Amino acid sequence: MIRNRRERPADAVPGLIRALLLVLLTLHVAMTVTQPRPTARAEELPAPPPLPVLKTLSGGDPIPLAQALALHLQAFDNQPGISIPFAELDYGKVLAWLKRILELDPHTEYPLLMASHLYAQVPDEDKERQMLAFVYQEFLADPNHRWRWLAHAAIIAKHRLHDLPLARKYAEALAQHATAPSVPHWAQQMHIFLREDMGEYETARVLLGGLLASDTIKDPHELRFLLERLQQMKGAENSSSPSEK
Repeated sequence: MIRNRRERPADAVPGLIRALLLVLLTLHVAMTVTQPRPTARAEELPAPPPLPVLKTLSGGDPIPLAQALALHLQAFDNQPGISIPFAELDYGKVLAWLKRILELDPHTEYPLLMASHLYAQVPDEDKERQMLAFVYQEFLADPNHRWRWLAHAAIIAKHRLHDLPLARKYAEALAQHATAPSVPHWAQQMHIFLREDMGEYETARVLLGGLLASDTIKDPHELRFLLERLQQMKGAENSSSPSEK
């Protein structure tokens, strides 16, 4: 095998130079190991740009910009070398971003999905309640299209926060405001069963009886299920009432 004339064996490098290279490499490794790791700070999330500025940047078509802002916010917790837990974010600024996205595109439901499925799933009750309150407020602006996010908020209030009155508040808003034919019956009936969970059997029974009497339930399986629940409510009401002498 013919050796390239420019190649030199390693032992041809003077010992002083090899020692110097070894020292430099050792110093580089030591500096890398001892350098403090980058820390994530919740306040690093800036406030969103003003709405007039965003509308100007959108060039008359705000929907793509609203989508880009939503993706930017969602990805903010993942930065190079840093992962910021949602619970450590400044939720005041998170809410400002979510509202700004809705202001750009009032028809999008993605900010409500983010609020109920991402930012409400944190081990911080105050922040959970902030997100649920946001979902409730924005639901009222377009209830027949945003009902599913408030229904999910009611479930979170019941099972994560164990706050039945709050869950009932959201469920009653669904029954009162989400009245379009496209809204499923189960969403409109949630408030009845939450009253049952709270031990208000008589009220729940009256509400369910009125629903059945209205003849709005046409599906035979759903009708049979509701009739069975009505009988269960009657039994629970009787067992909870003091026995008559």
